[in-house]
Amino acid sequence: MNTFRILLLLVLFRGYLGAAEPGPRPGTEPQPPAYEFRPGSFDGTGKWFLGREIAHFMSHQGAPWLERQEREAEEAPARLVAALGLKPGQRVGDVGAGSGYLTWRMARAVGPTGRVYANDIQPEMIALLRTNLAARGITNVVPVLGTTTDPGLPAAALDLILLVDVYHECDHPWEMTRRMADALKPGGRLVFVEYRGEERWIPIKPLHKMTADQVRREMALHPRLEFVENLTHLPRQHILVFRRKAADGPAGPQDGPVPTP
Repeated sequence: MNTFRILLLLVLFRGYLGAAEPGPRPGTEPQPPAYEFRPGSFDGTGKWFLGREIAHFMSHQGAPWLERQEREAEEAPARLVAALGLKPGQRVGDVGAGSGYLTWRMARAVGPTGRVYANDIQPEMIALLRTNLAARGITNVVPVLGTTTDPGLPAAALDLILLVDVYHECDHPWEMTRRMADALKPGGRLVFVEYRGEERWIPIKPLHKMTADQVRREMALHPRLEFVENLTHLPRQHILVFRRKAADGPAGPQDGPVPTP
């Protein structure tokens, strides 16, 4: 047998051994905590995540509450949009946009060269959103009908995603956060505005408030996100700012499904 044939056989044999080497064992990758299902409160779904019961989401029939006059004093929307520091030309997302109360304000902030992707899971809310935008002559908004696990936003395209009084109602918070992280550019911001659960005086039902610690615990499950700051610009709400890391972290819980009982 000549030298060439011997070398060829050695190469083929080594390739065979390499193919036979076992890969990572299934189930060894880190997994996020499971959702739990147990009796809950009247306002809750009976589905729990990291010790927090997930609240029922608001039906489109409650849309007038989103447009109530008192909201100006209670939530200071102009102050919120100013705190976001939006710039002309940016592409941003409004997840759980509802009737568009914040959407049209964001649309004006990013200007005609910018774009707002306004997401909701209810077709009726999307219809209300379109009506309210048309009444104000807003044309730089893309309505997006999403699902409870995917907001339907473009991948790696957005400078900022905003959720106002929404995250505590997400039926699948871990999956939604994963997909929102997918939609952010490296360095893009994910902003949660939630009524402050630390303050009992705030007249909102407990399940519809969140503490800053709870939000940070849940975001810590996503290695691609890092906490930036907790702004205190609003009368009753947190503005909790996270950022997609410039270089994504190692493979972790975001790469596998959430185990359920």
